[in-house]
Amino acid sequence: MPGRGRHPSRRLRAVGVLLTAVLGLLPAAEGRTDPGDCVHRLIERLGWQLQDADIAAPRVHGGPVCERADLSQAQAAGDLRVQLPRAWAAPQRERFLQTLLDDPATVCAYAFELGKATRRAATRLQDNPGYRFSALQLGWIGFGPAGARAQGWEGFRSFGRGYQPHGSNSAAVQAFYDGRVRSECGVGRQVAQLATQRELYGDAAFDAGFTPGELSIGTFLTLHDTDSILLGHHAGEFFADGKAVRTSQRGRQAFVGAPGFIEHVFDPVYLDDINNQAENFVIVDVGAGAAEALREHGGFAHYDRINRHIWELASRMPGPGLRRFERLLFERDPALRAALPAGQQPLLAELDGLLDDPFYREFVIYVHPRGIRPVGYHIARLLDRNPRTPFAFELGLHNLHTTLYHRWIQSQLQQCAAASTHSQIEQR
Repeated sequence: MPGRGRHPSRRLRAVGVLLTAVLGLLPAAEGRTDPGDCVHRLIERLGWQLQDADIAAPRVHGGPVCERADLSQAQAAGDLRVQLPRAWAAPQRERFLQTLLDDPATVCAYAFELGKATRRAATRLQDNPGYRFSALQLGWIGFGPAGARAQGWEGFRSFGRGYQPHGSNSAAVQAFYDGRVRSECGVGRQVAQLATQRELYGDAAFDAGFTPGELSIGTFLTLHDTDSILLGHHAGEFFADGKAVRTSQRGRQAFVGAPGFIEHVFDPVYLDDINNQAENFVIVDVGAGAAEALREHGGFAHYDRINRHIWELASRMPGPGLRRFERLLFERDPALRAALPAGQQPLLAELDGLLDDPFYREFVIYVHPRGIRPVGYHIARLLDRNPRTPFAFELGLHNLHTTLYHRWIQSQLQQCAAASTHSQIEQR
């Protein structure tokens, strides 16, 4: 997220200048007050409360918006408030409101919209029984006997390593909502990220706003050589925070929608289940307790050490059973727990204490095909799948609060300008 005190982005200023120029050439419609009306509307839609006052300079109180659960809580706490000089003319107000688009509080307010879009996308993906994971398929991504085109995609690399939409973007994403598709979790993460943009924009704007190449899916190496908005030529400015040190200080909403992965710590020779060597995820929600724990401990590195300790304790609890640790530690199956030997009960109690940390219970992620679950579930499950190595957390590179934020702002202002133009033409 942009740091406080930085100048407004050139891209957003350019959009504002263009919008002012376009609207300035149009006759004022009844009820319109100034050419910056679209910026004003967007600022208010994101949650800013504007008030005129007899003051010489604007007073801005953004507040710790990213620490709030939602916009209502932020506004109730007094965040997102601005007082503007009553004497300011319309152009002066417009120029100032454009600067608010780059305020960190505005980016956090946008994160509320992004979070809702992420939850809608992840829920629709997990609810599709036809979207599956399989190591036994003809290519990296499998679209079934009818082929990719029947579900809105076309390949551009062999062995299913690269696809882009064929036809409308929204129809291509829809294939993962209700079609029959197979992929591993890395593609699942990409699809969740793209589906979030669809939910954020709406179908019409999503179809118009992105080229097929920008919505490429495939191996991560493939994406780097495409126009992908996730990792390719059009991704723009990345935010790199692998161990979530900076993100943890910004608050819970700074995490939502971000990609990441849970990866084995020891060398691949210690893997027993190669198909579970890592779990790619998108963050769906972060509870207040999890956010506070991450802030206190400075990010993921602390929990990598806890993961190691969990693994060491579990290694001292041998025993048979399918999904044994998942049932013991996540589901907390009472019969299975009661049947543990007396010597293992103290180890179980210690494991319970570690996994009761709010981070493991309230840091919620989407992983294909496991769906939406807290990270504690995945740590317990991986003890069953790959018991000879601990696992660690990592955030992936992302541009949610840089390039993708700027593009969404542009799209909203352009749609507003187009609607205003259409309305004015109709009123002539």
